[in-house]
Amino acid sequence: MGARMKLVNVASLPVPAGHYSPAVVHGGLVFVSGQLARVPGQPNVVPATIEAQTKQCLENAEAILLAAGSRRDLVVKSTIYISGIEHWGAVNTAYAAFFGAHKPARAIIPVAHFRDGFLIEIEMVAALPGTD
Repeated sequence: MGARMKLVNVASLPVPAGHYSPAVVHGGLVFVSGQLARVPGQPNVVPATIEAQTKQCLENAEAILLAAGSRRDLVVKSTIYISGIEHWGAVNTAYAAFFGAHKPARAIIPVAHFRDGFLIEIEMVAALPGTD
């Protein structure tokens, strides 16, 4: 690991099950790993709807951004993986409500399915304040 790379963890979110960090800060950017709709403090709860899961994924990513010293209005790119293209409209609505007037670059990629009833995963890249 390079000396300038910093790993970010958030105590309120579950510890990653795999060999990765919730986020890495490097070169003035925060790279947030894909976030499922895990409810902090409730490991067996999976929100029932795609809207609720989208909101939870975004809130989890935001908690990581804040821990890294960034925030949602500094997100420059997000990648969204959804379990079916039929979810696109609902995801887009929840995403727009979360970001408001801020419109980061984005990709939405349909995938076959996720485990444990999850329907969506979201990853982000954000700038740190003062690095523009």
